[in-house]
Amino acid sequence: MDITYIGHACFMIELSTGYSICFDPYAPGSVPGLGEVCVVADKVLCSHGHRDHNAEECVKSPSRAFNGPFPEIEFIDTYHDEVKGAKRGPNKITIVRSEPDNAVIVHMGDIGCGLTDEQLEKIKGCDLLMIPVGGFYTIDCRQAFELCCKIDPKAVIPMHFSGDGFGYDVISGIEEFAELIRENGGRDIVAAGEKVRGLPEGKTLLLMDPVRFLR
Repeated sequence: MDITYIGHACFMIELSTGYSICFDPYAPGSVPGLGEVCVVADKVLCSHGHRDHNAEECVKSPSRAFNGPFPEIEFIDTYHDEVKGAKRGPNKITIVRSEPDNAVIVHMGDIGCGLTDEQLEKIKGCDLLMIPVGGFYTIDCRQAFELCCKIDPKAVIPMHFSGDGFGYDVISGIEEFAELIRENGGRDIVAAGEKVRGLPEGKTLLLMDPVRFLR
């Protein structure tokens, strides 16, 4: 499995079968400091309708037809805010189960609320968790940390944060989230760059850098 962090909440994941998935592609100019999304994927999965998450037209379809086993995909309906969508509408958590990779992949979208016990049970112990940490539009660093403790994924990648020259001014960086992980131990912290090849064996926090300029 290869994981590429395009930026914001957008990831490209290529499973061991060659099947590729793009999560939450953003529209050109919608996220300060990030280049246009110009990628090829078999499947596009969008957590909600905001243009920094649902620019499906920016993702090209591959020239070949995929003939291998398709992953199982499930959605959990949640909210983009703490008041049942009254501020920012709905949000979907996406669960991808890939049998050849023996992996459960969870993309939290722009989660802005807590989860019920039933919802938590569906994603608890997942192999990879992509979770927003920047706050304002989503849960913040501390809320993301508390949710990670409940989900207890093998690997976690923070997303939807601001950094040096990219991201929204109103959202935070990843420093507080990383510090909370560091203080509470039990998880290796890896500066992973733009691309990760294969998931780590132990419990890990993967700090990824966005691919700043795709064109």
